[in-house]
Amino acid sequence: MRTSDGVGMTTEWDAAAERAAGVEVKPVAGHIGAEITGVDLADDLDDAVVAAIRTAVLRWKVVFFRGQRLDHARHVAFARRFGEPVVLGKRGSASPPDFPEVETTADRLELGGRFGMEHEEWLQRRRHTLLRGWHCDHGARIDPPAATILRAETVPPYGGDTTWSNLAAAYAGLSAPVREFVDTLRAEHRLGVGYQPRPGDDAYLRHLLDHQVASVHPLVRVHPETGERVLYVNGYYVEQIVDVSRPESRALLEMLLEQAVRPEYTVRFRWEPGSVAFWDNRATIHLAPGDNAHLGLPRIMHRVMLTGDVPVGVDGRPSQPVIGTEPGRW
Repeated sequence: MRTSDGVGMTTEWDAAAERAAGVEVKPVAGHIGAEITGVDLADDLDDAVVAAIRTAVLRWKVVFFRGQRLDHARHVAFARRFGEPVVLGKRGSASPPDFPEVETTADRLELGGRFGMEHEEWLQRRRHTLLRGWHCDHGARIDPPAATILRAETVPPYGGDTTWSNLAAAYAGLSAPVREFVDTLRAEHRLGVGYQPRPGDDAYLRHLLDHQVASVHPLVRVHPETGERVLYVNGYYVEQIVDVSRPESRALLEMLLEQAVRPEYTVRFRWEPGSVAFWDNRATIHLAPGDNAHLGLPRIMHRVMLTGDVPVGVDGRPSQPVIGTEPGRW
């Protein structure tokens, strides 16, 4: 996500920027999340408003807007004020016609038709444990997206909330000796680690094997804009901490994942039609809802992701690709 030169992260600058932009940023939890009011995202936003939103995202990691009237074109135009939208190749039916930057997700919409199973079954198997469901977007890539902007078109009247966690706060909450230790570690992130296959014929498992994506990322990432150290773990992509045994890796990852999603570092958002969430994908993980699939109620969402950079560790070393990924190539 692009940032303007000289934009500070101080409370004083935040307040001044909000006043100049005519927007209000209301924190909704202690470590993460704020609701922004006084802005219509469908408008041609001036630079002051864009700067205020950008600063709020960097500080609060995820920001929320309600009652917005974005369509696909305005969604993409809004995203472009903050970076270059990702265009995924071979996305199939997930992108609306003429808008390759937009990805539409709808319960029972795509995977059931593509892979011969009901979406609910796939959802349950993908998130077979709580920790495995937590993820950043496209975390197995060498250059995961910098940010994601997700808008709600149709949501159930209850259920379907999304939860985010602040990985910078989670890192800061570790004791000093543990921080020093994890600063030195790296881990392999691989597509499909959090997926639980079923015995026998499994079309989605074959799809994963045919489209492998993996990278080795630092376990602690230095945020390229804020300089914060981020506990760069998630349940869906992290396969193994490198240079340690598998039992040691499992124990360490379990401890770090539990730290990453402690309730005090999280925020939960109740979607409404027209709601928009804008989060820093470099400093958060999120948990998609698992409480609405059995309701049989539609939930249609649209997201635009912004291109990111290659993570860099505390030692200054960048991530390394393993298979199926290279910077800037989607």
